[in-house]
Amino acid sequence: MPLTPAIKTAITSILATAMRKCAPPMVVSKETRDAMELIGNKPVPYGSTKKIVPGMYFCSYIARKDMVSFYFFPLYYDAQLVESIPNLRKTLKGKTCFNIKKPEELDVKELNAMLKKGAFAWKKSGYMK
Repeated sequence: MPLTPAIKTAITSILATAMRKCAPPMVVSKETRDAMELIGNKPVPYGSTKKIVPGMYFCSYIARKDMVSFYFFPLYYDAQLVESIPNLRKTLKGKTCFNIKKPEELDVKELNAMLKKGAFAWKKSGYMK
């Protein structure tokens, strides 16, 4: 069932507010009405060709017809982060994708803590200055 514009706006607003708390030091690389992306603030080599990218991908969200998908890349690096988000974990589909259909599914406290831990991991990994 498609999300109403009000529900979609509520979910994206919660995610955008939490993500903006990380910028700076993170960099908002893309932002539209229905999507936002954060990257690290340091150019790094990426992929098999070691091409220099302006910053390592950190997280993003995109509003879809029937959900808002939130992607959080640090989960690849630290699987224990999942243990610290019992409420958000219910919306985790796959390794790094959270599919949110209701604003109530977002635990803001857990979301902020997860983003903070992820930013620390990015700094520790050398993806941020």
